[in-house]
Amino acid sequence: MHFIELIGRIFLSFLFLFEGIKKIFFFQEETQMYMEEYGIPEILFYPSALLEIILPIFIIIGFKTQFCASIMVVFTISVTIIFHMDFNNQMQLITFLKNISIAGGFLIIAANENRYFSIDNFLKNKNK
Repeated sequence: MHFIELIGRIFLSFLFLFEGIKKIFFFQEETQMYMEEYGIPEILFYPSALLEIILPIFIIIGFKTQFCASIMVVFTISVTIIFHMDFNNQMQLITFLKNISIAGGFLIIAANENRYFSIDNFLKNKNK
C-alpha cells in the first residue's frame, strides 16, 4: 500500500514537471508574453519554470518533500490568484478549481512525512 504514496507524488507532480519543460523548450516566448499581460516581469520566467521542474522532481524522489510541497502550495496559489480569477470565463474557473485542488494535495504531502519510497525516509532510517 505504501507504493500508492509514491504514485500520488508522481501524479501530483507530473503536471508541473511537464508544463515546466514545455515552457522552457517549446513555449518560452508565449509564456513570457502571457506573464507580461498580467504584469509579471519577464525576469521571473526562468525561476518559475525551473521551480516547476526541480521541486516536482524532488517531490517524486522524496527529497525534502515537505519543504518542496510547501513551496508548491505557495506557488500554485500565487499563480492561481494572478492568472485565473476571471470567473466569467468557464476555463478560468475550471483552472482555478483545479489549482486549488492541486494545492490541497500539496498541503497533504507537506503535512505528512514520507514513509517509504523516498530519499527522506532513507536518510531518516540511515541516521538511526
